[in-house]
Amino acid sequence: MTESAPASGGSGTAPADRGRTTIADGVVEKIAGLAAREVVGVHAMGSGSGLSRTFGAVRDRVPGGAKASVSRGVKAEVGEVQTALDLEIVVDYGVSIRDVARVVRENVISAVERMTGLEVVEVNIAVSDVKLPDEPDEEPETRLQ
Repeated sequence: MTESAPASGGSGTAPADRGRTTIADGVVEKIAGLAAREVVGVHAMGSGSGLSRTFGAVRDRVPGGAKASVSRGVKAEVGEVQTALDLEIVVDYGVSIRDVARVVRENVISAVERMTGLEVVEVNIAVSDVKLPDEPDEEPETRLQ
């Protein structure tokens, strides 16, 4: 295969390689938060305390508060080519926490790497609570199907 020179002047680099793309921490946090919520067995993201979830639910209903709900429970550190993530989740009672954490990790890594091109070097998961069947839902979590 023969490589051809650029058709019109230019610097000799492909147009796609001219310039730099940066991805904000919040973008990666949103992607990871949505990917984690897709996993069956994840009841909620963020702190497991009922009071904290109640405040979160109130904050989500305030105009402009939706951004916080998508990335709640997710912290990302984004470099130029790599990212590391910390997630805090609440799981449903009866599920295998180890299995849920494994699937969350796989789903988050897949989504973040596919959408951003960044290499995910680690996904740390902290399970902060278990949602019991007889506990009332204080905060409706939207689950993507």
